Parts: sequence; structure tokens; C-alpha cells
Amino acid sequence: MKRLISLCLLALPLFPAAAQQTQKPVLHGKNWMAITGKPLAATAGAMTFQKGGNAVDAACTMLAATCTMWDVLSWGGETQALIYNPKTKKVIAINALGVAPTGATPKFFKDKGYNFPPENGPLAATTPGTAGGLMHMLANYGTLSLEEVLAPAMEMAAGYPIEAQTANSIEKNKELIKQWPYSKKVFLTHLGEEREAPNAGEIFVQKDLLQTLTKLVEAERAALKQGKSRKEAIMAAYERFYKGDIAEELVRGSKEQGGLITMQDLAKWKPIEEEPMMVNYKGVEVYKLQQWTQGPTMLQALNILENFDLKGMGYNSTRYIHTLYQAMNLSFADRDFYYGDPYFKPEEPMKGLLSKEYAKQRASLIQYNKNDANIGPGDPYPFEGRKNPYLKMLKKRGYEPDTVRRNFAPTHDQRSGSSMEDAEYQDRLWRGTTTIEAADKEGWVVSITPSGGWLPAVIAGNTGIGMSQRMQSFVLDAELNPFNVVEPGKRPRVTLTPSMALKDGKPYLSFAVQGGDTQDQNLLQFFLNVVEFGMNVQQAAEAANFNTNQLWLSLGGTKIDDRKPKPGHILLNESTPEPVRNELKKMGYTLSFGDRTSGPINAVFFDWKHGSFWGGSSNHGEDYGIGW
Repeated sequence: MKRLISLCLLALPLFPAAAQQTQKPVLHGKNWMAITGKPLAATAGAMTFQKGGNAVDAACTMLAATCTMWDVLSWGGETQALIYNPKTKKVIAINALGVAPTGATPKFFKDKGYNFPPENGPLAATTPGTAGGLMHMLANYGTLSLEEVLAPAMEMAAGYPIEAQTANSIEKNKELIKQWPYSKKVFLTHLGEEREAPNAGEIFVQKDLLQTLTKLVEAERAALKQGKSRKEAIMAAYERFYKGDIAEELVRGSKEQGGLITMQDLAKWKPIEEEPMMVNYKGVEVYKLQQWTQGPTMLQALNILENFDLKGMGYNSTRYIHTLYQAMNLSFADRDFYYGDPYFKPEEPMKGLLSKEYAKQRASLIQYNKNDANIGPGDPYPFEGRKNPYLKMLKKRGYEPDTVRRNFAPTHDQRSGSSMEDAEYQDRLWRGTTTIEAADKEGWVVSITPSGGWLPAVIAGNTGIGMSQRMQSFVLDAELNPFNVVEPGKRPRVTLTPSMALKDGKPYLSFAVQGGDTQDQNLLQFFLNVVEFGMNVQQAAEAANFNTNQLWLSLGGTKIDDRKPKPGHILLNESTPEPVRNELKKMGYTLSFGDRTSGPINAVFFDWKHGSFWGGSSNHGEDYGIGW
């Protein structure tokens, strides 16, 4: 390892990262910070803070607003959250991911000719999780009523000026939307005309969704009149959604269009409060959700990278890019085989995967001057005192988990790469969601990566609720991942991954990003931009980064070849200097380029020296923040 570190030190910084200019200004606030994927939704969060709500109230308001605005998600999707509770000084994990419905088995999908569950349509739907997750967070950690928190979303459902991004997405996907009668009714406001979607700025009305949200408020009001507590009243609305007339219409509408969700599926489902995963990186505690997300991938990568002098390599030098790329490949190879729903057998080897000793072993596999196209899953079981029951399966796939360090002798791979990646593949790799960041002066901090029910979505009956498409993240073959095979009641392993970091026992960073399989790649680089290179949150959110395609895609495509890794394929920022490009080609990389490879990332930094917040909101899309 000493030899590898000394070799890495030969690379020099390209430029002083801290001097980087940004396209958007950093946000400053003393009392609160509200950041999310849409300006109107950030405004809704600010309105909630102005009402006296805390960060949980504001986060729930922004979640409701973004769902109503179809910001690459809707009310039938899933919600993943980390909450810092200043009373207990602990980070709480919220698992509000829906589950596979009754009848969703490998045989069911294989009989229909699928290699993975479909990416669109009613058979792509898990049970709704966002509504239950929102109400659970609000009831347990918020201060306002559900009616107060839903007020902006209800006003939007009654009619808001739709923005170009969503309006154009509807138009782009209108042929798919026409297959589903309730979606067609809501989205195609100019049916039969040349442009059938709403126009940008047009007042977009969602009467059915407004009625559904009104029913939730009515249930809360009725419970309060009966003398129920605030929490009990919110949970009365929860019961109406998952067991009452809203559930009945959702199930009816789903089944009418060929879906599998039953009343029993909805009634059995509940959000789960969990212990988050955590690793310590150079004195910073980094928190992620459990292995039903890809979150521990970033933690594994940090453990690997702790063995290298990253700052000495220089920000985005050839050596830095290569080292991070290899570390990410190692951790993603483990994600692709070992991650799944922890509430189902078999048990994932997370203790081994997140051990520092395992990380050192994985770090020793990195070849200093060459991409390793044959990186596969390792064997974490010995690091938790167990024998790996899947060695034969791994060998059948061509992987031999390494237990010894490889030869670091130089090689001469001169392979050059193409300058463009397949557009459809990149769309699957980047497929978006939204993020929510909220913090207040009382110490509450919330980081959410909600998703599901994005356009083109199947709307379930007359509920106005778009159904999730998260089933596609399951596998049908145990040889691909024995922990993530579809099964009724099971959660798919998702890409959604909010992040939080503490330093000296206090909040340090809260951050999240959209973008499918790139999420923990971008978040890893954002975190290192701050911790290793001294960037502020806005600089770090806009900074040029890169993505590896050497992983199994979690979204899109029902054929095996649609999802397979592309070894050595790397997306670089267009600003990457020519010498770095040439050096990477010599190391066996296939290069492609993008003008914005940095996000969209939203983040809050906690400035304890001055008693203030620093907010960062990427220049990538419509993400927006407000602080006070």
C-alpha cells in the first residue's frame, strides 16, 4: 500500500479548487434553509418556515409540492429520508419505499418475456410510499398540522403555471400517456391538437389529486373534532389513504389498467424507522440509508479512498480521476451483487462490506496505471466471521473474489475510446428524481431523495396519483443478485440516497442529488470537494466531476444487454484538459463528455463558527433554494 500511495503522490494539482467561480451564488441563512428541485416548491418550504414550522414541516411541504408538480416524481412514488434530531443528537433513517405487490414473482415476469420488470406501465408499480412517509415524518417530528403542510400543494393542484420542463416532458411522452386513460385525462389538456400537452406557463389543474388531498385533510379535521391528538389526527389521514376510500380507488384504477396492487398490499405496508449506516472518514461521520438503497456504496468507496492521499493527487488530476473511478467500480460491483431488502432472507453481509479491513483489501486491487475491466464483487464474509455461500455462483459468472494483492507492474494498454456514449444508455444512467434539503436554527436537519411516479406515469383511477415505476430495480435471476430477486412484499434495491455528515458531534453537511446510478458517484465527489479541497457547498455542487459506467444499471431496459456494465467507459466534463484526456486513454478508458456533469446537487453546510447556514443548489437544472 505504501508503494501505491507514493506513486499517487506524483500527480500534482491542476488548479486551486477553492478559487473556483460559480454560476449561482452560495445561499446564506441564520434561521433556516429550504432547497429543492423546483423554485415554487422551495417557496412553499419558505412559507412553512414563515408560519413557524420546523425543518421537518418545511421538508414535508416541499415534498408535497414537488409531487404535485411532477418534478420527476408524484404522490404514488417512494420517499427516502435522513433526519437529524437535535433533541437526541441522532440521525434517523426513514424507509418509505413501496413493496412488490401480490403476484409479482420472477415467473410472472419471465412468462411475459421480461428479463427485468418493465420500466413503464402498471406492472412497474410498487405500492405508494411517499404519502405514508410524509405523514410519518410529520406526525413524529413536525409541529404543524397536515392541513397546513398540504396547503401549498392543494393550491397547486387547483391550478399552477406549469414550467417548461414538465410540460415538454408530457409532450415528449404523449404516445405512452395515451395508453392509460386516467393519465391522458390529466396530462393531455389539448388532446387532438398538434401540441397536446400544456404549454409552459399554462395553468395546470389536477382536480382528482385535489380531491384526494382534500380527503386527507377531512380525515385529519374529523379526528381533531373527536378529540384526537395532532399525531393521531395525521395518522387518521394515513389510514384513509392506505385502508379507506382512497386506497379502494387506487387499487381499482390500478387493476383496471392491468396492475397487481391489492387492498391487502396497501394495508400491510408501513414506513420503517431505521438506524442509518455510517462510516468515519478522517473524523467526519458520514450517514447513509441501509442496503435497500445504494447508499452504502459511497461509504464503501470512502473506506477505500481513505488509504490514498487524494489531496496530494490534485483535484481532477489523471491520478485522482483514475483512483476514484477504480474505488467506485469496486464498491459498485459489491452493490450490484450483495445489496437488497434487509427484511428478507438472505442476510446481506453489510458488516463485512463496511469494515475498514475489507476496504484495505479492496484498495490493494487498484492498479495504478490501468483500468481493471474485470473488477467483480469481493468476498466480505470473512470480515464478519462467515463463509461466503455464493462463491460458486460468483465463479459461474466469471468472478474469483480476490484475497491477495495483485501485481502492480506497469502494463501498456493503448486502447482509445469513442467521444460519444449511447444517448439511451446515458438516459438510463442519469434518470432523475428530486432532492429536498431543510435545516432550522433549532437544529433539525432533513435530507430527502424522493422519487417514483415520474412522467410518463400511470395515474391510478380518479385519485390523481401517479404510480411508481420502481419495480424495474428488482432482478429476476438470483445469479445477478441473490438479495434483490423480486418477491411480493419485498422492497427493490433502489438508487435513491440522501446523505448527512456530522463533525465533532454536530451537523456538518446535508446533501443529496438526483440521477439514478450516478447519485453516489456525484455525492462522493461533492463530499471530497468540500472535505479534501476546501470548496464551499456551491463550488462543490457546480464543480466538474465524472461518472463511471462500469456498473449494472438499476433503471431502464428489460434485456440483459441493456443493463450490463461498460468497463472503462467514463463521462468527463468538457473542461477536462487535453493532457488528462490523453493519459486516461492510455490507461484503457473510453471517454465521453458533457458540459454539466456536476449534479444536480443540493446541500447545506453548517457554519458553527459564525452560527449560520451555507446553502448550495446546483446550476444543472431547476433546483432552487431560499434561506433566511
